[in-house]
Amino acid sequence: MTTNLKSEFGKVGVLFGGRSAEREVSLMSGKGVLAALQSKGVDAHPFDPAERSLAQLAAEKFDRVFIALHGSYGEDGTLQGALEQLGIPYTGPGVMASAIAMDKVMTKRICLSHDVPTPKFAVLDSDATTADQLQAIAKEFDLPLMLKAPHEGSTIGIAKVEDANGMQAGFDLCAKYDRVVLVEQFIKGRELTVPVIGSGRSARALPIVEIRAPQGNYDYQHKYFSNDTQYLCPAPLDEAFTKRIQALAVNAFNAVGCTGWSRVDFMIRESDNEPFLLEINTSPGMTSHSLVPMSAKVAGTDYEDLCVEILRLAKLELKPSQHVKGN
Repeated sequence: MTTNLKSEFGKVGVLFGGRSAEREVSLMSGKGVLAALQSKGVDAHPFDPAERSLAQLAAEKFDRVFIALHGSYGEDGTLQGALEQLGIPYTGPGVMASAIAMDKVMTKRICLSHDVPTPKFAVLDSDATTADQLQAIAKEFDLPLMLKAPHEGSTIGIAKVEDANGMQAGFDLCAKYDRVVLVEQFIKGRELTVPVIGSGRSARALPIVEIRAPQGNYDYQHKYFSNDTQYLCPAPLDEAFTKRIQALAVNAFNAVGCTGWSRVDFMIRESDNEPFLLEINTSPGMTSHSLVPMSAKVAGTDYEDLCVEILRLAKLELKPSQHVKGN
């Protein structure tokens, strides 16, 4: 088994760390993936794009890479484009899907056009929005509402606004991270997440995870470090509703053009049990608290085998004939 995997994958780079606001989480994810692949006999090596250049990445002559980067410069299509140029197959969605999913606004627009519901939203300019405009938005959406930096993840750059007096502080927090601020209707209810693995018609949803954070506050601390958050997998849902949510997840995954693997997050409205898509994560966390490994384990796949399965799906979007060697 060890020899076969080494022969199948060749020299593998695990890309983690990076320069985004999610560097700390990426370091945890990448170290876990690296250890898992090495334990299976894969010839895997660490590579931190924040400390080494693309020229050094090319010089390593990796046969494929596992992307364990989160956020900007790793999950947003920029790195995927560089890897296409270098001709190095990589895990996860390609350039376009990565860029779209990293933008919560574009994700919403595309998913709505494919009959995947999302909360009501508006987009504000980080530099040009006035205090009067913020108060008008508060009246239009009703309170509470959510403010988000739409190009960040891991609950970074997000604020729940309970009353109009909190609009400016919440807006200023999100504006530090992004050129625009997403205003989103607050959905009170259950939080679910659905890992999806594969591509196109072969894409399949893994068991649903329900997240129950203290006081419903699934923030950065509760997501990655606290033991107070409860995770129920499979989520306690009836069979028909489970299939409905999984189908919505696969629909959203394919609508955005995802391949390989991703995680699709939903809120289920308490008042009528209706689902609303929040976002798609194209390079989900792989830490000890992460949800994709938890779901895969319930489906019968341990962490190490999950890493191998994801690595096996590494690919280039361009056909080999399109990667023309220079003179």
